[in-house]
Amino acid sequence: MSISPDQIILFQQGWFTINATIAFTWLLIIILSLGSWLITRRLSSEGTLTRWQNLLEVLISGIKGQIREVSRQEPGPYLPFVGTLFIFIAISNILAIVPGYIPPTSSLSTTAALAICVFVAVPVFGIAQRGILSYLKQYIQPTFFMLPFNLIGEISRTLALAVRLYGNMMSGTIIVAILLTITPIVFPVVMQALGLLTGLIQAYIFAILAMVYIASASKAHQELEKKGER
Repeated sequence: MSISPDQIILFQQGWFTINATIAFTWLLIIILSLGSWLITRRLSSEGTLTRWQNLLEVLISGIKGQIREVSRQEPGPYLPFVGTLFIFIAISNILAIVPGYIPPTSSLSTTAALAICVFVAVPVFGIAQRGILSYLKQYIQPTFFMLPFNLIGEISRTLALAVRLYGNMMSGTIIVAILLTITPIVFPVVMQALGLLTGLIQAYIFAILAMVYIASASKAHQELEKKGER
C-alpha cells in the first residue's frame, strides 16, 4: 500500500517523472478552471438566477463573512487568496469519492506548497497594510534579541500548517484502505462519508488559519490607527 501519491509513478522518461500527486493536481486545476468558467460565463444581476450562480453567491458570501469575522476588516483584498485556498482543498478532498482518484492533499509536497503560499502571503499582505518598515519592526519587538525567535515562530507555524493537513488527509486515506481489506463494503463507505466531512473541515481550518496569520500581520497597523483617532 502506497502511503503517499508521490510514490505512485504514472510516467517516467529519464529525469522526467509524473507521479499521482502531479497528475491529480493538474486534473484538479483543470476541473476548477473549467468549472469556474462554466459557472461565471452567464452571471447576471437581473432576472432569474441559475442554481450555479446561487450556489456561487452563497459560497462567496460565506467566505466573505468568515474573513470579516476573523480579520475585522473588509474581505475584498483577502477573498481571492483565502477563497482559492478553501475551494482548492475542499474540492480536492471531495473528489476522493471518485474511484482511482487520490487527493493531492494527502501528499506532503502539496500541503507544504500550500503552506509556503501562506508563508509568502502573510508578509505581502502585512507590508501592503502597514508598510515594509513597520512590518519588519515587529520581528525585533520587544527587543532585537527576539528576532531569531520570531523568525522561528514564522517557520514553525508554516510547518504546522503543512503537517496538520497532510496528517489528517493521509490518515483518513490509510484507514479506509485498511478497512476495505478486513471488513465488508458497508463500513468503509460510512468511513468514506466521514472522510468527506473531515476533508471539508480541514479545508475550512486551513483557510481560517491562513486568514488568522494574515490578519495578525496587519493587527498592529489597525491598533495604531485607532490610537491616532483617539
